[in-house]
Amino acid sequence: MRLGLFILSDQQSYGLSQLGGSFFLGLRYDLRMISWLLIPMLVLGSIPVLHPFSSGRGKKFWMITLAVAILFALFFFSVDFAHYAYLEQRLNASVLNYLEDARISMDMVWQSYPIVRMVLAVLLVAAVLIWIIHRAHRTVSKQSFTGTKRNRIISFAVCFVVFGFFIFGRFNQYPLRWSDAFAQGSDYKAYLALNPFESFFSTLKFRHSTYDEKKVKAFAPVIGEHFNFPTDLPFPAAFRRTVNPRPGAITTQPNIVLVICESFSAYKSSMYGNPLNTTPFFDSLCRQGIFFDRCFTPTYGTARGVWATITGTPDVEMPKTASRNPAAVDQHTIINDLTGYEKFYFLGGSTSWANIRGVLTNNIDGLHLYEQEDYKAEKIDVWGISDKNLFLEANKVLARQQKPFFAIIQTADNHRPYTIPEEDLKEFKKIEAPADSLAKYGFESLAEMNAFRYTDFGYQKFIEAARKEKYFNNTIFVFIGDHGIPGNADALFPRSWTAQRLTSMHVPLLFYAPGLLAPRRINTISSQTDVLPTIAGLLNIKYTNSTLGKDLLDSATKGFAFIFDPDNSMTGVVKGDYLYRKQLVTKKAELVSIVNNEPVPNDAEHAAIAHDMQVLTDALYETAKFMLLNNKKGGK
Repeated sequence: MRLGLFILSDQQSYGLSQLGGSFFLGLRYDLRMISWLLIPMLVLGSIPVLHPFSSGRGKKFWMITLAVAILFALFFFSVDFAHYAYLEQRLNASVLNYLEDARISMDMVWQSYPIVRMVLAVLLVAAVLIWIIHRAHRTVSKQSFTGTKRNRIISFAVCFVVFGFFIFGRFNQYPLRWSDAFAQGSDYKAYLALNPFESFFSTLKFRHSTYDEKKVKAFAPVIGEHFNFPTDLPFPAAFRRTVNPRPGAITTQPNIVLVICESFSAYKSSMYGNPLNTTPFFDSLCRQGIFFDRCFTPTYGTARGVWATITGTPDVEMPKTASRNPAAVDQHTIINDLTGYEKFYFLGGSTSWANIRGVLTNNIDGLHLYEQEDYKAEKIDVWGISDKNLFLEANKVLARQQKPFFAIIQTADNHRPYTIPEEDLKEFKKIEAPADSLAKYGFESLAEMNAFRYTDFGYQKFIEAARKEKYFNNTIFVFIGDHGIPGNADALFPRSWTAQRLTSMHVPLLFYAPGLLAPRRINTISSQTDVLPTIAGLLNIKYTNSTLGKDLLDSATKGFAFIFDPDNSMTGVVKGDYLYRKQLVTKKAELVSIVNNEPVPNDAEHAAIAHDMQVLTDALYETAKFMLLNNKKGGK
């Protein structure tokens, strides 16, 4: 299995010799998994009626039990393999989220994977293993064994102790934990070491989260310092601050079109020098607008990305998303401060996914929601109509508006099964690229790369159509990725971007409005949570900000981004030249450079940097947990 993941991954530059520690640690995890199975077998097998060799009932019991166990294990490993191929993460408890949108999830799986062949392969391998066990049982049954009762007891005790040691996993005060895999310096090495049982069942315990009000109060001064608001108000009133129009705001009433771009991974795009030149049109827009080239989503996943963009709060639920939490459905959003604006949300599929409909309709006043059944264009796959048609359908609606509008368009095509409609293949030309170039520059297949290029085609068709409409000259177009994609970015970025998976959260952020905004490229570290405060800051309005977003164009704003990895129970901050992150379970922390491949010096100066980033990380994490349940509309 691990060799398969090594072959499957695009990070083979490590070499097998560098991965010996991962394979050895993985062996220990596997021994623990096997021991958890063998101990109950040892105990049950000592019962005469269930003895596998001296009892006919025992033989039947164990053959059926082992057959079920084999099928279950093979199913688990096959799902894990597909999960890693899709997300470059080992199977974990967050996969249970997909059960809440079972029909959509099953359609996506059916359209993306060779399910029939996978099932047949599992059944075939299971049949072979069961046959081997049956043959082995027959061979052993023919042998004669003698031994005293005392020897049998000693053998039982020795086996029990050995299996118990394998479960504990090490000579230490504390047992081997799944999080120890992440002490090897990169997430890839950790995933190579883990097995699906270890990663899945270990993350189940973190499915429910809450907040600690004492910690939130203690960290309030840290939040106030970094978000530039006073903390002398009673708790939690300080978090809800009124922001007045700032100098430089646009005095007209421009429209806003916010495009949430599916899997718009920065390192795969042209703006960052990717030689495959996948997004030349969007690159041209970035040169004409305000482009933030170091923007990060707080975490990975579309539902979490939509949540952070709309509410301004990082989604720190584990492993479910905040949108699925009934206690968190009531959320304040800055969108409602755009008084006099018509509000629109366009999605090519269904907002039933991840309960996004509840988040949108419950919190955005007077929202006009458009979904798959509201368009004339036909559905092309599980995600609904194509992005190009979604843009064109949205443009038709927006062109009819007589009042200012705020519109969100959420794309989906840059996603498995990577469907490109036949109707576009005359104008959109697929291209070929060598497999080694694809792997080197971040793509696992031609299908993925061409789907990424098709997103750029969709942006182009949208802007070309919008330029023909009256609303264009008085509209600010904002583009933000819902999340990035993990993968090998070593050819374009320092090693930490790949090893610490910053690629999965690094996305472009563009404010494009020819005639309204002067073009510039800004290197300030920014976050998805900053999108709405920055939009509000561009407008000549007073608004209420009650979360963890900041106006990026305010000269007083400090540049940093909070990150959260629910699958591996990690929190962290990107700030300055460094990424700091730590595990919530073991508290193990690391400070790595994001500007070069040099190790961080072990000196007092960098120890102080790590300490400051740790405090900020803890403050943001504890406050985010609080805000998920206390950022209610109207300050309730």
